[in-house]
Amino acid sequence: MRTLLLCLVALIAALHAYIAWFEIFAWKSRGPEVFDTFPAELFPETVQLAANQGVYNAFLSAGLIWSLFIQDRIWQRRIATCFLLFVMIAGITAALTISVRAGMFQIVPSCLALGLVAINLMSARNANT
Repeated sequence: MRTLLLCLVALIAALHAYIAWFEIFAWKSRGPEVFDTFPAELFPETVQLAANQGVYNAFLSAGLIWSLFIQDRIWQRRIATCFLLFVMIAGITAALTISVRAGMFQIVPSCLALGLVAINLMSARNANT
């Protein structure tokens, strides 16, 4: 179960690394393809906004990657939980402000991972009793 959790955390970290790259470096070139309902002239005008948002996604990715290297299992779980909650909140915000579909790419994986964290915690507590 722990291995599945760590793999999911790594996958979410990779997703946010990709989102960061997209928003920081590929906003003008790939943005109009991905967000085809937005007017094309919007993308050159919002490069700085997208890059700023990309930095936040880079921080989410970095925090999740950091959690994978923490040796103490209790602190690993705490740091992963913190950053997974940040991802879930970002997804809820995206669902409310952009589109439900945009938010689901963050909400669903983070909720699955948080569920695995809870199961992992209960298993660890049951093993200690």
